[in-house]
Amino acid sequence: MTVSTPVQQHIRILDAQGLSWRRIAREIGVSRQTVRKYAELEDCSPKPPERTAARSKLDPFKPVIDKWLQADRMMPRKQRHSAMRIWHRPRDERGYDGSYQLVQHHVRQRKRDWREPGDGFMELEWEPGVMQVDFGRTLAVIGGERTDVHCLVATFPYPNMRHVVALPGENAECVCEGLETVFSHAEPAPRVMVFDNATGVAHRVA
Repeated sequence: MTVSTPVQQHIRILDAQGLSWRRIAREIGVSRQTVRKYAELEDCSPKPPERTAARSKLDPFKPVIDKWLQADRMMPRKQRHSAMRIWHRPRDERGYDGSYQLVQHHVRQRKRDWREPGDGFMELEWEPGVMQVDFGRTLAVIGGERTDVHCLVATFPYPNMRHVVALPGENAECVCEGLETVFSHAEPAPRVMVFDNATGVAHRVA
């Protein structure tokens, strides 16, 4: 027998006071089985309906986006998809009409989930007149074959400009050639150049 919530609570109150189930049944006007049923319940509150997670417009596209991001992990860092590029691809190729923010959040979450120890970074502040110099690698097709190409990357934090020169290697001769090319396009010349892990630039003489 099902009774109203106030009656259920009344049964529990009388049971907590030590009254017998027979007496409770007689006073309330229900069967002993009903009294027993609600006296032994831990919670008589009605259960709220279960909520199902709302589906996102991005959900059907997440498997293919994850596939692209997994493939990116095998590529040189500077050839990997940005969140903006990821947004364009399903929109242009597969009819995705959701927002960029959904894609950006998913890409950021996946990269956080897959980040390995040691992948952290420290953000630096740079003054005007400083140029950062680093080497990177990219894949290029030369003569019909995929080839690793070394790139000297010169970055001016002020005014947020970057020059990239493709070179055959990372030795001192290549660095000088790359910097000469950069300086022929960048004016004025920087006051300070900061080299990041450029072991081939020069050798210290004791």
